Amino acid sequence: MTSAPARPRNDPRQYDDLADQWWDPAGAFAALHWLADARARLVPPATRPAALLVDLGCGAGLLAPHVAGKGYRHLGVDLSATALPQAAAHGVTPVRGDVRRVPLADGVADVVCAGEILEHVPDLPRVVAEACRILRPGGVLVLDTLARTRLADVLAVRIGERLRQAPRGIHDPALFVDRAELVAEAARHGVPLRLRGLRPSARAVLAWWAGRASRTGMVPTRSTAVLFQGYGVKEVR
Repeated sequence: MTSAPARPRNDPRQYDDLADQWWDPAGAFAALHWLADARARLVPPATRPAALLVDLGCGAGLLAPHVAGKGYRHLGVDLSATALPQAAAHGVTPVRGDVRRVPLADGVADVVCAGEILEHVPDLPRVVAEACRILRPGGVLVLDTLARTRLADVLAVRIGERLRQAPRGIHDPALFVDRAELVAEAARHGVPLRLRGLRPSARAVLAWWAGRASRTGMVPTRSTAVLFQGYGVKEVR
């Protein structure tokens, strides 16, 4: 595993430091593989030709193999110059851009995915507004992120980093997402969100610790106090 230099918490350069880890399912980003699989399960099959899925904060395109058979053109937006070529190699059309100012027209997307990006941005309302703006009426918003709770801080950061389930310093708990604010912002832009909790399965964690790859590692849970998904359909007005 590549050793990364010390960086401030939530420094996006950490993803460049660990660029060789993206597609190692037993590596530093193993949990992102599990989350991509869980996220894809909420993406419905395309209902029209040339339907577009926009993947905000796509990284190296880990969602791609999980949605490949669903009939979408898969476009990924990210700022990482090292991750985007990897996404392109896996069938994603790469767009280098900021999720706070997505360089796409209004209503172009049939599905917008925002996976493990909301807890990294300092302006949640702006990113939610952009995700909803590019989504067509009747389109689907799918997201997953970390809740702004003491429990998430302890489990996802303090314990998770010690157990190497997350790269050290990759998260700043101050940016974790207020669930009520998220739901209110999405509703303000015409997308009523339903939330459900996720957690790593014990089997996947044990397999990861043993150095074995596991594609399916997240299971639903009632509590949204740590890790959660959101699903909503944009209203037709």
